[in-house]
Amino acid sequence: MRASVEVADIFRAAGPAYRADHAGHLSLTQLKVMSAIEQCRTAALGGHVEACEDCGQWRIAYNSCRNRHCPKCQGAAARTWLAEREADLLPVGYFHVVFTLPAEVAHIGFQNKAAVYDLLFKAASETMLTIAADPKHLGARIGITAVLHTWGSAMTHHPHVHMIVPGGGIASDGSRWVSSRPAFLLPVRVLGKLFRRLFLTRLLGLHDTGRLTFFGSMAHFTDRRAFQRHLAPVRKKRWVVYAKAPFAGPQAVLAYLSRYTHRVAISNSRLIRFDKDSITFRYKDYRRDSADRQQVMTLATDEFIRRFLIHVLPRGFHRIRHYGLLAGSARKASLALARELLNVAAPPDDDTPGEPDDFRPPCPCCGGRMITIEMFERWRQPRGPPDKTTPNRETTP
Repeated sequence: MRASVEVADIFRAAGPAYRADHAGHLSLTQLKVMSAIEQCRTAALGGHVEACEDCGQWRIAYNSCRNRHCPKCQGAAARTWLAEREADLLPVGYFHVVFTLPAEVAHIGFQNKAAVYDLLFKAASETMLTIAADPKHLGARIGITAVLHTWGSAMTHHPHVHMIVPGGGIASDGSRWVSSRPAFLLPVRVLGKLFRRLFLTRLLGLHDTGRLTFFGSMAHFTDRRAFQRHLAPVRKKRWVVYAKAPFAGPQAVLAYLSRYTHRVAISNSRLIRFDKDSITFRYKDYRRDSADRQQVMTLATDEFIRRFLIHVLPRGFHRIRHYGLLAGSARKASLALARELLNVAAPPDDDTPGEPDDFRPPCPCCGGRMITIEMFERWRQPRGPPDKTTPNRETTP
């Protein structure tokens, strides 16, 4: 069912004025995201006509934009990705680990997204792999699936990486599977210290090689001494690494991933009201007790759009990455060895193409299966009904 208010409604109503007011200050990628969301599931992208096999009811279904920042287009992408990842799951407990950047460093990342976000991935994954391989801790090579989020619940800039990690790994000599303790993977204080050292050392290296840019109130950070003075306090701070207890089985891992891998800054379901001048939405205030975390916020329309657009990722940037046992071309061999050491059978390798799942909503009249009866191109409308008895058209939600 269509939400009462959608991000697309806000962009269509307020987007032209926002683009005019901020001309020259929006990146090409941000402009493309706005355009894609505005055109999503409209005649601008073409579509098809669906008819019910049972009662003949029919409706127009417009094509989706498939932009990775569009709140309406992530469901199908998430389902496809999860189906591919299901075969990677091992019959062990899985942990959820989160690496977050301090505010002082996040400010630098705001003006250097590609470089800092990439460094966040690399420093966090190297931290996990290094500590896990240490015989004083786990003494094994682990696998990691990492997902970048750049927002807090109120759409503020809050870059952090979520990791899903199996509770154990393959010993350095490949002879056995090393299991972690039931409710403990790695010491978070040790992880935090190494993460801080790796990240700050390499961030300074990016500065020294001229790969960081600064403007506005941060323009003076181009001077190395000013940059070091800014980072001095965070060198002494504790960098918090958060680790949850293991999930209750592989299916719980999949359920979690389905909520996190393809999430965008705000979902349509959180929007409450849009009155042209402001937007009201729900958010979680994590500083409050659990029972009182659900809050409501109202932002001016321009501020809402600004907050949404600061989370548009640089072009070509990969927000889901795999490391260790799950990395690259060695993934299949590593997982096969892990299953052998765990003495579990590999999932069946079925190369027979099955019938794709049909995620189209059922017939609103009788609940029957809808099939495509006509396709039409961009900015075109489908032909009229074949006779007077054909039910009225309905636009899909």
